[in-house]
Amino acid sequence: MPSTRRLTDQGRERKQQLLDQAAVLFSERGYAHTRIVDICEAAGVAKGLFYWYFENKESLFVELVQSMRHRLRQAQGAAIDREADPLTRIRQGAEASVRFMAQHMAFFSLLEVEQGDRNVSLALRDGSKVHETDVLALIEEAKQAGFVSIDADSGLLALGIVGSVAHFSHFHRTGRIAVDTNELARFVGLWVVQAVAGEVPALASVSLR
Repeated sequence: MPSTRRLTDQGRERKQQLLDQAAVLFSERGYAHTRIVDICEAAGVAKGLFYWYFENKESLFVELVQSMRHRLRQAQGAAIDREADPLTRIRQGAEASVRFMAQHMAFFSLLEVEQGDRNVSLALRDGSKVHETDVLALIEEAKQAGFVSIDADSGLLALGIVGSVAHFSHFHRTGRIAVDTNELARFVGLWVVQAVAGEVPALASVSLR
């Protein structure tokens, strides 16, 4: 299986080139209208090498989804101050997620179109589950520290936070929210903290035009 092969540094670079170019082409043309030969030509890789790294176009697409989810998690981790209280970390993670999704708007728009595919749907579900698990741990920590004032199941709160980030980002991508990305990130960060801990007065100062 291609995914189990040990790659050299050059091999990893070539594989990443294929993933990067596929992301561009999928976003421009859609998954169905992008051929393997198109991806290889854009990446400057011989078509025969494609099958060294991937079984087929579908396996590349699934790995691309997983790769972007990993990069999202890295962005969340980089934005979080490990010394801060759990509510602050929840806010920072939500803000980073909104900014990342805006930065990669074309890719996330593509996912919404292609998520009917079973393998893609499973990859998206796995990514969301990781996000939920990370948030759940912070909620439990916030409860232990006395920051959570409402009596609600931690799992439901985690789902609410993940869902809020995803839906506000969707509204932003589709033009239903005409607001600067950083301003939206701040709003969503405060929104999810309010959902967990109660009213946050600073929320009123954020304008969603």
